[in-house]
Amino acid sequence: MNPMGISAHTFIWNDGQTVASLDDALAGARKAGFRVLELPGFDRKVVDPDRVARRAAELGVTLLASAGLPPECDVSSDDPATVARGEAYLNEAVAVARDLGSRQMSGPIFSAHQKFRVLPTLRNWETSVGVLQRVAERAKAAGVALSLELVNRYETNLINTVKQGVQYIRDTGSDNIYLHLDTFHMNMEEDDPAQAIRHAGRHIGYFHVGESNRGYLGVGTIDFAPIFDALVAVGYQGHVGIEAFNAATCGDWLKAICAIWRENWSDCDTYARHALRFVEGQWEDARRRAGAYAG
Repeated sequence: MNPMGISAHTFIWNDGQTVASLDDALAGARKAGFRVLELPGFDRKVVDPDRVARRAAELGVTLLASAGLPPECDVSSDDPATVARGEAYLNEAVAVARDLGSRQMSGPIFSAHQKFRVLPTLRNWETSVGVLQRVAERAKAAGVALSLELVNRYETNLINTVKQGVQYIRDTGSDNIYLHLDTFHMNMEEDDPAQAIRHAGRHIGYFHVGESNRGYLGVGTIDFAPIFDALVAVGYQGHVGIEAFNAATCGDWLKAICAIWRENWSDCDTYARHALRFVEGQWEDARRRAGAYAG
């Protein structure tokens, strides 16, 4: 089985918060050989989703939407007003995804994307679950599936592992919520990333590939072969996304959230081309190994 497509994130080129930056990312992705581009959340008062969708169609690029919650919109908060703002924020993000023509919206959308200083409570968990139940139903009506990105302990305190993510989905009771896994985060939080993928199985809605140091794929500490073997084994057919950050262009807000304090590479187009070839090669190698095992 092949993935639906290998996607590049706009963060490879820039933070994707203006029309000009999204145009540059679209052009860069297409030039590097991608036909799928993942976009971060943005303000429709600044960027018209319809315009971006039209430009992507002209280039033959499929768009994938993602989002993250700022602290003032934390849907796991003890403050009802903050939770209400968060729910409204997510509903708007779903509407943007719909208008972009994206069939999915991924990201850490179950709590604020920030470093927490306290443990989450059962109330925090249940509050978040309740919001996502409602947002997932609205998203389903809009034709948008939700995928919860499981990020590391420095970027959320609520869900860090596949085991927690699967339980969260079960608690929502929704058939429109999936898991968004990312090798960068799994490398920190999972005992065995490949086994975690097998445990997630049908719950995987989106998959990110990132190196342990946010640098070139294959030069860090992540063992990608068993990870791709596991994706093939569970029959994953969704998109495989490449997320990386150019420190020179990703914006101060993004540097603060994701701790992008140094440059691991500088040429965006070279990085993108290398990453695409790397993922294509890993996927094909895993398929060949699976065929050999079956034989």
